[in-house]
Order: sequence, then C-alpha cells, then structure tokens
Amino acid sequence: MLELNNISKLFNPGTPDEKIALMNASLKLKPADFVTVIGSNGAGKSTLMNVISGVMKPDIGEVKIEGKLIQQAQEHVRSRWIGRVFQDPMAGTAPRMTIEENLTMAFKRGKKRGLAWGATAAKRKLFREQLSRLGIGLENRMSAKVGLLSGGERQALSLLMATFTQPQILLLDEHTAALDPARAELITRLTEEIVREMKLTTLMVTHNMEQAIRLGNRLIMMDKGRIILDIPEERKANLTVSQLLGEFERISGHQLSDDRVVLG
Repeated sequence: MLELNNISKLFNPGTPDEKIALMNASLKLKPADFVTVIGSNGAGKSTLMNVISGVMKPDIGEVKIEGKLIQQAQEHVRSRWIGRVFQDPMAGTAPRMTIEENLTMAFKRGKKRGLAWGATAAKRKLFREQLSRLGIGLENRMSAKVGLLSGGERQALSLLMATFTQPQILLLDEHTAALDPARAELITRLTEEIVREMKLTTLMVTHNMEQAIRLGNRLIMMDKGRIILDIPEERKANLTVSQLLGEFERISGHQLSDDRVVLG
C-alpha cells in the first residue's frame, strides 16, 4: 500500500546549520496496517510525514502508493489518496466557514469542483449521519462557524474530514497532543473506531509511549533521521513502556531525552 525506499532529506546543506532530517529511511505498510511512530524531538517523524504528504520532496529515495511513484507529485495531487490530521486543532479546517461548508470541501477533495459548490439536501443528510457518529452533537450545529468550536470539537471534525472520502493513507501527526486529557481520550477513541471500521492504512506520530504501544498493530521508533526499531504485532501485544525505553537505549546508545515524551 505505502512504500518508502531509502528516503533521505538534508536541511541547509553545505552550511553550518546542516541537519540530517532523514537518512536512508525505508518503510512498507500493508493495507489496513495501523503503525504508531515514536521518537525524540528532531528524530525525523514530522519530516517523514511531510515527505509522504508532499509538503517536502526527498533529496533521494522513492515514495510509492500501491506501486505508483508519487515523490514528485504535488501535495494537492496526493490529497486524493492521503488524509492528514495535524497537532494544531486550528489546522486542517477553515475557521470562518461553517461545519457544512468545511465538510463540502472535504467531500470534494481530489475531485473536479466545477460550479456546483454548495451542499445538496442529499449531502446534508450524509453530513449529519457522519457527524452523528462522533457523538458530540455537531450534527445539530451544521451552520456554526468552525472557529467557534472547542479544540476537541474541531479536532473531531478534522478527523472526520480527513477520513470522509476513505483515503488510502491516513496520517495522524500528534493529533491529540494539544488537547486536555479528556478531549485527547475522546479523539483517541474516535480514531480507533474510524480506522477499524474503514480499514484505513494509518501512520500515527505520538509522543505518548503508552498510546504508541496500545494503539495499532505495529510500532516504529525513530532516532536521528533513521528508523531504528520496528516492532510487529506479536511483540507489541505484550510490550511495556520500560521495555520500549530499554530497546531504544540499547540500539541508539543513549537515553530518550525529550521533555514532550509522555510515558503513560
């Protein structure tokens, strides 16, 4: 489904600020894989997501979706295959537009827009049905401006919009990190339900080690631009946070030092 082959990305090459963001990173996801990604700040996690989504192009290496090379495709072209939810609840939606208008945009992602931009009665019915799945009453607030929603409500809407057209790849970039514990748990539960029901191939970056172990069927850990650990489902099922930390220290040769990492 998703395949990365020997991806490297260098920032500020040939200057004193030169930094290796990714180095020979290779990764393959099968259909319906749910892979969590963890690592310290600067490990290359966000760069990996940006290379997949098209925000950045790799210096070398291949990005494939279903065997099709896409590393030179623009971000808006890739949006027909890729949905993404960001850490910031303010990203991914248009705050001055209503919930209905935002869902209309999501519905048309990757399609020719034409002149018939507005929502039809059939689309409104579909939108209400999908919003009701979130269980937070947004189906009764379709005309509300998105900028007036709480962070948790907006992130729930972002998750729905990113998965509305059943993308081939779903990228979750620390999408619960900016929320309070109660809202974070709501979004985590919704994520599990949507990914499972739609059988979405998912890559989720998180700083919460317990969450990385609990969610999905596979876990990868990154350090200094490299994927240093790839734990399959059978090992992940009985893994503990202390064991994961021990594995990181054994392979990397240093302790995981990042104030944002949450152990549990």
